[in-house]
Amino acid sequence: MKLVTTLYRQFQHLVHEMAKFGLVGVLGLVVDLPIYNWLVFNNPLVLADSGVGMLHHKPLTAKLISTTVATIVTYFGNRYWTWRHRERSGLHREYVLFFVLNGIGLLIAAGCLAFSRYVLDLHTWLSDNIAANFIGLGLGTLFRFWSYRKFVFKEEIALDEVEHTPAPNSPAELDDTESTGDLPAVR
Repeated sequence: MKLVTTLYRQFQHLVHEMAKFGLVGVLGLVVDLPIYNWLVFNNPLVLADSGVGMLHHKPLTAKLISTTVATIVTYFGNRYWTWRHRERSGLHREYVLFFVLNGIGLLIAAGCLAFSRYVLDLHTWLSDNIAANFIGLGLGTLFRFWSYRKFVFKEEIALDEVEHTPAPNSPAELDDTESTGDLPAVR
């Protein structure tokens, strides 16, 4: 049990970020799914194949529209909740990077949808939702989590490191110096 507790403490911050990211993603899915299914199948409730929507023969366009709307919602959720503790690098820079990386995530989902529609020749609401919103979204989500942490919402400054850094010329620093006046030894 001690091993599990130790591992959790080491990865606690990551686990919390993943949980928040997941909840924001669920909110994005709640926005994305009804829009896509309304545009393609004229049924925002995702209950069954109920007909032909205005973009029935353009599912990739419908996916682009639904994902764009969901991206706007998830940006604000991730910026102001998931990664609110991270350093801000400017709204314009973050927003552009977020949309570019979301575009790559969209390409992943659209690629799965296109494969299902145009290679496997599956045109039902179930096959579309499995391809785009389960497989494609799952793969895209893994990419998004990694890329947002790496490129959009930069790493925060560790407060414990700042608090524990000895002041210049403190006794702790002086003990590490050699008699030649060189810089402190690195441990």
